[in-house]
Amino acid sequence: MGLAVRPRFLACGDSAVTIEFGTEIDDGINALCLAFDEALSAAAFPGVVESLPTYRSVFVQVDPLVIDMPAFETRVMELLDGLTTDTKAARRWRIPVVYGGAFGIDLEDVAAAHGITANEVIRRHSERVYRVAMLGFLPGFCYLSGADQSIALPRRTDPRLKTPAGTVSIGGVQALFASVEAPSGWHLLGRTPVRNFMPDRDPVFLVGAGEEVVFQPIDASRWDALDAAAAAGEPVAELVAP
Repeated sequence: MGLAVRPRFLACGDSAVTIEFGTEIDDGINALCLAFDEALSAAAFPGVVESLPTYRSVFVQVDPLVIDMPAFETRVMELLDGLTTDTKAARRWRIPVVYGGAFGIDLEDVAAAHGITANEVIRRHSERVYRVAMLGFLPGFCYLSGADQSIALPRRTDPRLKTPAGTVSIGGVQALFASVEAPSGWHLLGRTPVRNFMPDRDPVFLVGAGEEVVFQPIDASRWDALDAAAAAGEPVAELVAP
C-alpha cells in the first residue's frame, strides 16, 4: 500500500503490542486501522489472540510462545503491503433521540455557551452524518467523527459519576452514542432508547466501527414504547443504507 510512514510498534508487556498508524484523529488513519484489523483477522496468523482497533492504532494480543514480536512485526508489514482501505458504502443507521429536558440535561447550557437556541443545537447536531470511528471505553460505546465544530465544547471540568445508558453527547471535537450507564465528563444533549450492546442478543453489538449514524429527533411521548421495544431486543434503530 506504500505507507508514507512506517507504523510504530509499541510493546504492551510481553504478550501484546499497539500498532500506531498516526497521532491524530483522522478519518483516513481510522479507515486504515479498521482495514488492517479486518485483514489481520482474515489472515488468522498463528499466535494472534485478539485485536482491537481504535481511532489511530490497533491493539493486538499475541501468544509469545507461538510467535515472537520480531516475527510478528514482519508478518504485519507483509500484510500491510498492498492493503487498501474499504471503499464500499457503509451501513447507515437512523437513531431516534429525545433531546433536552431530563433526557439531555446539558442542552440548554451548550446553547447558552454558543449564544444560540436549544433548537438550533438540536438542528446542527441531528443534521450531521457521523462515522463510527471505534467502539471503546465500555462495551458498545460509539465514538463518532463528523461532529459539528460550531457547537463543540471542552469536556466538563466536573465529570458526573453516573450518566444513563443511551446518552447522546459531545465532548471536545467528538460526539458519542453511549450504550450503558457510566461516568462521563461529556455534555449530554439527549438520550436514545437504542441498546447498542446487549449480551444476550444476536448480534451483541448493533452498530459497529466503520458504519454511519444519523440522529432523528423524536418527542418524549414516544420514549416509553420505544424503550420497552428495545429492552425486548428490537433494534429500534432503522437501517437506512445501503
